Amino acid sequence: MAVLPILCYPDPRLHTVARPVQAVDARIQTLVADMLATMYDAQGIGLAATQVDVHERVVVIDVSEEHNQPLVLVNPEITWASPETQINDEGCLSVPGIYDGVERASAIKVTALDGEGRSRTLEAEGLLAVCIQHEMDHLLGKVFVEYLSPLKRNRIKTKMLKARRDTAKA
Repeated sequence: MAVLPILCYPDPRLHTVARPVQAVDARIQTLVADMLATMYDAQGIGLAATQVDVHERVVVIDVSEEHNQPLVLVNPEITWASPETQINDEGCLSVPGIYDGVERASAIKVTALDGEGRSRTLEAEGLLAVCIQHEMDHLLGKVFVEYLSPLKRNRIKTKMLKARRDTAKA
């Protein structure tokens, strides 16, 4: 398992729409293992393939306290979302150090393939529902800061670009 580099906002590659996975084969299973290693190394709870510059519909999530319950979603599709919504502070491995409120469905139902290629349906609420929706946005080329006001988004973009420049100088 390799720890992969994570793209940082405002990298334009984060806006690439991911294509469906044709088959859950050894290449996808290696990608999943690398994504899990990357997510755990970065102390995150979710990671979409788009964030590691692979533009295929693959998401890994682990919202467990012990970080030992990985969830793999290949070609995920939300088939139902509750009309009730909630606002939660979200962060993102591609926007390090930034957290802000985003409104999302309180509960969802999603269908996807697992890491072995088996079809599954999952009902989720709370943190897991938020995380799935957040990661699926990445597959559509959307970063959570796009839910924020243009003023906040521009401030975040400026902060991220400054941090990138400062890192490059070091």
